[in-house]
Amino acid sequence: MSWPDLGPLWLSVQLAGVTTLFLLLIGTPLAWWLANTKSRMRPFIEAVTALPLVLPPTVLGFYLLIFLSPNSTIGGLWRDATGTSLTFSFSGLVLASMIYSLPFMVQPLQTAFEATGRGPMEAAASLRASRLDAFFFVAAPLAKRGFLTAIVLSFAHTIGEFGVVLMVGGNIPGQTRVISIAIYEQVEVLDYAQAHALSLILLVFSFTVLLAVYTLNRRIPVRVG
Repeated sequence: MSWPDLGPLWLSVQLAGVTTLFLLLIGTPLAWWLANTKSRMRPFIEAVTALPLVLPPTVLGFYLLIFLSPNSTIGGLWRDATGTSLTFSFSGLVLASMIYSLPFMVQPLQTAFEATGRGPMEAAASLRASRLDAFFFVAAPLAKRGFLTAIVLSFAHTIGEFGVVLMVGGNIPGQTRVISIAIYEQVEVLDYAQAHALSLILLVFSFTVLLAVYTLNRRIPVRVG
């Protein structure tokens, strides 16, 4: 069995890294709001956030393909600003991956923020700390287990995407051909040796990620307010 082309793996790592970074920036304030709000909109926002967990990836990918197409409002604005299309591009894959992996970032963070309670923030406020300082120096450190889980799971989930990335990005070598698409292509041409090699890489990676999460989470103490 020859060594497989690792280009799709590297592209998958890039996609997962960029997606996870953007999700961290967007998902953290969203999770904080969900953990602390008393708004009647909370159940609706939670349902929308969790929708990718139950919606078939091909369905989500189909609507994202339409939503991001050059004929749509978002796709048209992107085309006018950059001269390129969001569909069948790396940028489109990032946006689609952010939506598909959103619950894997938000839900662990929301759970962690809820577990810390309001006590630590109230104590920080009594010491005249600003809300921003209290979050970064009190709430965030107490929720580090949630941050670890959210970051790792979002990264790993993005690495293993198939249906959404196939619908939105297609199979363009060097641009949208991620490892899951490469495996599918090798199976289509009956090259099971290459498919096995790529699948084994993905299997070992996924197991290692989960093992690391469970091991590190056991070593990080849980603190509640």
